[in-house]
Amino acid sequence: MTPPLRLSAFDGQDLDAISAALQDAVALLGDFEHSQRLRSFTMAFNRFCWEAGRRNRRVRCGIQIGHVTAARSRNIRQGAEDAVVNLLSIRFEPGQMPSGQVICTFSGGGELRLDVECLDVVLVDLSRSWRATGRPDHRPADDDDADGETHTQ
Repeated sequence: MTPPLRLSAFDGQDLDAISAALQDAVALLGDFEHSQRLRSFTMAFNRFCWEAGRRNRRVRCGIQIGHVTAARSRNIRQGAEDAVVNLLSIRFEPGQMPSGQVICTFSGGGELRLDVECLDVVLVDLSRSWRATGRPDHRPADDDDADGETHTQ
């Protein structure tokens, strides 16, 4: 078992580490919440534990982005609380420093853009990990090796 992750990001480099930990995390859209009163955006994911090495594990985690002034999405089904999304990356696009946008990119072309006054992101593992049925694989199904062998998952 790997220890639970507790990460915070206050600059783009910190956010790169959180993005790597969240690559291939899956969530229900119903697990996303934008609080205008608290100026935060919270998401819960089942993330793949890349830090576990070759052992295929997933863990429930939460991520909270603070100082959010606006939230916009593109190619994400609004009102579909039970729709599943797969996070590919999360990054910071600076504006008039320290403000900017936190951009979450999902498979299928979905995107969430959060305007922030400053970068303030926290990721916390919330559960014990469990065995995952497979390992994410980004190679196309018809990707051939130099030796002609086709890889499938």
